[in-house]
Amino acid sequence: MKTAETIKEVRKIVNQWRKEGLTVGLVPTMGFLHEGHESLMKRSLEENDRTVVSIFVNPMQFGKSEDLDSYPRDFEKDSCICQNAGVNLIFHPASEEMYPAQFFTYTDMDILTESLCGSKRPGHFRGVCTVVSKLFHIVSPDRAYFGQKDAQQLAVIKKMVQDLNFDLEVVGCPTVREADGLAKSSRNTYLSPEERKAAGILHQALECARQAISNGEQDIAKLRSDMVQMIESEPLAGIDYVELVDGETLQPLKTLEKPALIAVAVKFGKTRLIDNYIWE
Repeated sequence: MKTAETIKEVRKIVNQWRKEGLTVGLVPTMGFLHEGHESLMKRSLEENDRTVVSIFVNPMQFGKSEDLDSYPRDFEKDSCICQNAGVNLIFHPASEEMYPAQFFTYTDMDILTESLCGSKRPGHFRGVCTVVSKLFHIVSPDRAYFGQKDAQQLAVIKKMVQDLNFDLEVVGCPTVREADGLAKSSRNTYLSPEERKAAGILHQALECARQAISNGEQDIAKLRSDMVQMIESEPLAGIDYVELVDGETLQPLKTLEKPALIAVAVKFGKTRLIDNYIWE
C-alpha cells in the first residue's frame, strides 16, 4: 500500500494503473475509519483491480459553529485499517493541497440540497460537491463508493455525476449498524455512555415506521407523527428533523406511491446524528 499527499503523486500512480488496463475504485472518507468504511473498501476491492481511499477532513463542508477542529482524527489507525483491508493507495492531502491560495471555484446544486440536512446546514453540500468533484477529477475512478446512511449526500452525488457527465458509476452501499441498530458513524465517539444508550431510539423509530408501512399504513402525516412521538419519549433526544421525502428528488411526499426516504436527524447533547430507511 502507498500513501500520497499530493495530487501529482496520485495522478502518476493512477496513470500507471491505467496503462496496465486496470480498473480503479475510490472510497472518499474524512478518516477515523470504522466498519462502515471497511464495508465500502471491501465492495471496491471486489469490483475493481485497484482501490484508492481518500482521507481528508474537508473544511468546506463544515459551518462556522460546527465541529471541524474537534472532528476525530487518527491517521495511523486509519492507515492500518486500509493496509489490513488490502487498499492500494491512500490519498491524504493537506487543506492547502486541495484548496490553494486564491481558490475561487465551487460546485453547487439546487433542489436536492434545499431539504433535510441542506436546510439545516447552509453551504454544507456546496462543500461536499466541490471536494467530491475534485476527487473524481484527481483519481478518475471507474466507480466511487458511498454509504446509504448519508442518503441525501448519496442522492446529491448521483445527480451531480449525471448532470455534469462524470464518466463513473456511483455505488451506494448498505448502512453498517451497531448491535442495537445505531448506524456506524465517526461522530458516535462524541456520545457519553448515557447518550449512546439513548441514541438507539433512532433505529427504533425507523423500524416502527418500516413495520407500519409493511402493515399497510399510507398516511405520511401519521407515520411522521408516530416517529416524532417515539423519539420525543427519549429525554436526551432533541429532534432536528423527521421527514418523509421522494427517494430521488428529496421533495415532500403526499402519498407512498413511489420510493420514499424516511430520514431523521437528532441531537444527543452536542452530537447530531442522522439515519434513514429507504422504502422501495
